[in-house]
Amino acid sequence: MSRLLFFSAVSHPENQDMAFLLFQHLTPQPNLFIYNTMISSLSSHSFLSLYRTSQPSLSFYKSCSLSHPLYKTYNPSLSLYKSMLLADIAPDKHTLLALLKASPCLSEVRQIHSHAIATGFFPSYPYLQNAFIKVYSDRQRVDLASQVFNQMHDSQDVVSWNSMIMGHARHGCPYKALWLFHDMGVAGIIADEFTLVGSLVACGRIEDASMGKSIHAWTICHWGPSNINMTMSNAFIDMYVKCGELGFAKRVFNGLMEKDIFSWNTMIAGYAKIGELGLALRLFYEMPSRDQVSWNSIIDGYAQKGNFGVVMELFVEMLAQNAVPDRATILSLVAAAGEAGALDQGRWVHGWVQRAHIDMDPFLCSALITMYCKCGSVEHAKKVFKLARERDVLIWTAMISGLAFHGYGTDALGLFSQMQNVGLKPNEVTFIGVLAACSHSGMVSEGLGLFADMSQLYGIEPGVAHYGCVVDLLGRAGMLKEASALIEKMPMKPSSSIWGTILSACRVHGEVEFAEVSMRELVKLEPEREGAYVLLSNVYSASQRWGEARRVREAMDRRGVRKVAGFSSIIVDGVVHNFIASDKRHPLSDEIYSVLLDISREMKSAVYVCGFQELWMETILE
Repeated sequence: MSRLLFFSAVSHPENQDMAFLLFQHLTPQPNLFIYNTMISSLSSHSFLSLYRTSQPSLSFYKSCSLSHPLYKTYNPSLSLYKSMLLADIAPDKHTLLALLKASPCLSEVRQIHSHAIATGFFPSYPYLQNAFIKVYSDRQRVDLASQVFNQMHDSQDVVSWNSMIMGHARHGCPYKALWLFHDMGVAGIIADEFTLVGSLVACGRIEDASMGKSIHAWTICHWGPSNINMTMSNAFIDMYVKCGELGFAKRVFNGLMEKDIFSWNTMIAGYAKIGELGLALRLFYEMPSRDQVSWNSIIDGYAQKGNFGVVMELFVEMLAQNAVPDRATILSLVAAAGEAGALDQGRWVHGWVQRAHIDMDPFLCSALITMYCKCGSVEHAKKVFKLARERDVLIWTAMISGLAFHGYGTDALGLFSQMQNVGLKPNEVTFIGVLAACSHSGMVSEGLGLFADMSQLYGIEPGVAHYGCVVDLLGRAGMLKEASALIEKMPMKPSSSIWGTILSACRVHGEVEFAEVSMRELVKLEPEREGAYVLLSNVYSASQRWGEARRVREAMDRRGVRKVAGFSSIIVDGVVHNFIASDKRHPLSDEIYSVLLDISREMKSAVYVCGFQELWMETILE
């Protein structure tokens, strides 16, 4: 019977329902091996999946637990373990290892840990201790993993060290991971490929290219180039990409005799991240096969650069090759449409999402709301907001920020009140939206009141962005003295955007004195940027102080600061066209300038006729 159970439950999991029936009806007194077989079977395969496909008998569920398998709290392995203990059958290390594998929540893992200590297996089996280190690390509890690791003393092996290094590297403690890598060498434990991969992950997280190069050199010196396998080579490529060392990443990539899809995807994402889209696209078309990550990397790269035309071409090509877009693809498309202000294309993407029956979760809904607001269609944004099945803080914040952007301050504050009436608590980003709404609508008293309520009523300490909104609010209202006083009281150093806000307000209200102070502070923060010089020059020009304006421009020339040309854009048939002054790079520039010349002549003729008619009327009246 034991062999038949093992055959049905473990060797051939598709026969698990038969194993359950055998266990229930033909094993009245199961032994330790049978219990371990059943627990191991349940830990190796999804019981929820089994429930959906095989439909084991309800009596088995009842024998295991009073909970239904669809509930997250249900763990049939633990229920079998309890039955085993009630039958006075003592577990062994295999029982505990199988239970660990089947336990999804931390509380169950800690209970199993307690049983391992109580039964005496824990200090005796390093393999079991290593399993607990890995489980705790995978659940982002590196503190508990460290406790187990420190209790092992002389039984620490390379698996123990590797689990600790990788756990710390992946879960927010990369510096600790590198210290562990160093201590491992001091302890005389020889590093293997998993040690090096964990250490390289840590280097990539903190962007420490120097340490990564040292590990690379150590690996080549001790192992030799021919012994570096695909996994390690990909880890080196990934580390160099995250550290911004694309030249080194390319050398490793080109040195690979065989490349897998991870190698290609990492290089494409690296080039896309630094804006080298031509190289990214060339690699994209050179790779032998593509997956969702490949498509998403190249689409997101062009989306970040605002090249919506290429984004749509890639998306259409993706569909033509029967690649299935996922949520990341859609979010890149929506973001690109918003940045380009391409309303028609954004609506097309939204329609495709609906036709494809993609779940409109809060994150996607908030992205669509933001896109529509950036494209100038607040009404479409409101429709998405009203139809959202689940409205969380993210969706409310996106709608409030969109209304603020278009100057609907009263509507934004009304929505802010509704949000709290339904029981949602605003966060830091929400307050940026409502403060911006007050600023764009000239609602000074309301904005100052909300700013004071942040810490007093909501327990949110204002950040630089919140102070920037209030400074903008006061600056737009001409209250520059109050704005300067607020800047002096800030608990953190003012950012360049705050001083730029003051400079812009000075230009509108002709406050030269405040403008000069802001200019000095802004130049300290951004000596190579042209913004401060241009704004101060405009302040002087608005006050007709031409000499000072000229001296500011001369200072720009002496320091080698150049003004970046602004541009205008227009969307024609879904293609975004950008233009700067005297721009002749467009392929249709001759036709464009010909039309502009005709328009200019018509305008001059109209002005001449208008002026002649006015002169004739004045003559008659005289």
